[in-house]
Amino acid sequence: MAFDAKLLPEIRSRFAHVETCPFAGDRIFFENAGGALTLKSVVDTTATFAAIPDNQGRDNPASQELMRVIDAARADARVLLNAPSGQIVLGESGTEMLFRMIRTACMGAALGGRVLGSTLEHPASRSAAAHWAELSGRDHILVPHDNTTGTVTADDYAPHITADTRIATILHTSPVTGMGVDVAAIAATIRENAPDCLIIVDGIQHAAHGQIDIASYGVDGYAISPYKMFSRHGYGMAWISDRLAALPHENLHGGPTSAWELGTRDTGAYATLSDVVAYLDWLGAQVSDAPDRRDRIEAAGNAIHAHEKMLTDAMLYGTDNLRGLADMERLHVIGGIDNPAREGLVACWVEGLPSADLVATLRDNGIRVHIRKNDHYSGNVLAPLGQQDCIRVSLCHYNSKAEVAQFLSVMASVTG
Repeated sequence: MAFDAKLLPEIRSRFAHVETCPFAGDRIFFENAGGALTLKSVVDTTATFAAIPDNQGRDNPASQELMRVIDAARADARVLLNAPSGQIVLGESGTEMLFRMIRTACMGAALGGRVLGSTLEHPASRSAAAHWAELSGRDHILVPHDNTTGTVTADDYAPHITADTRIATILHTSPVTGMGVDVAAIAATIRENAPDCLIIVDGIQHAAHGQIDIASYGVDGYAISPYKMFSRHGYGMAWISDRLAALPHENLHGGPTSAWELGTRDTGAYATLSDVVAYLDWLGAQVSDAPDRRDRIEAAGNAIHAHEKMLTDAMLYGTDNLRGLADMERLHVIGGIDNPAREGLVACWVEGLPSADLVATLRDNGIRVHIRKNDHYSGNVLAPLGQQDCIRVSLCHYNSKAEVAQFLSVMASVTG
């Protein structure tokens, strides 16, 4: 069920720059896949910790408080991810965390065999797998995704899984098609034939659109870019299983061999993770009576998914007597109109209209979207469709049906 007229304004009030850009003025923000809006609490927390000169590991009250904040954030992240074991690690970005995990897996797994991924994947995981497969002397096999549905399934993976599959990568949600993937089903299918395979998941696009349940996936690594999940730029987060963490990896000689973080971490980054978890806990309490924190976070995830489905359905099928994208001439939606795998994103193009011009027209009407091109970021999806570009309209749970209606009004004037 979508958020009601009382709750949605409360949700929107917790985010910065919901309705206005500090540089361009009033605008509707449908570019959430490029980076979600930031919680106001994250902005405040960042400023607070940026001013503290002390480092961790010292014998003074400030240092001890920094360590407490980091420990609390790691505990919060475990609740968020439902990850009772393994490590929570921060790094430079989600992409960097994927590269580190894939590098460690490729260089530490048993010799020979193959690295398995899919053509749906973002270059963050696909490039890392290709690079380190070659340097570790392994074949890199790509499972073709379904161009019609814009996703990939366990059945698609199955014919390509062999007993010597040493490392596998899975994209949880595509930032181009917007379609989600059943990670648990794919991981289970991999383990049927290759039980010791190290499985690493790119959760960067998925994280803002529904709950994460590491304990149910049966994987070894999961990466997130927190700026796409209501936090801020400047760091990435990964969950790393105990067996992946135990493989040889870069660390300081003479230091703890289990350590993955290099150098002093930004306490403020950790603290903003706690802000995100606190927000989802609050939201879960608004939509459920769950007494347990994890249950409230699951309730928030379900409510987010339901609200975003309402928004994308309105965009596709119409609202307020406005035609939806499905009824607009010359308009094509990637992944099809009726697709249950969709997570808060619609990618489309209009025949005879360059996508760059469409992005500009929407911008001039106060609606921010983004172009995707047949390049190293999105060519894996667009090239098989014979398409040079598209626009990506990416929503989040703080967006409203009224904003969708304004978008459809402009699109109707463009498509005729």
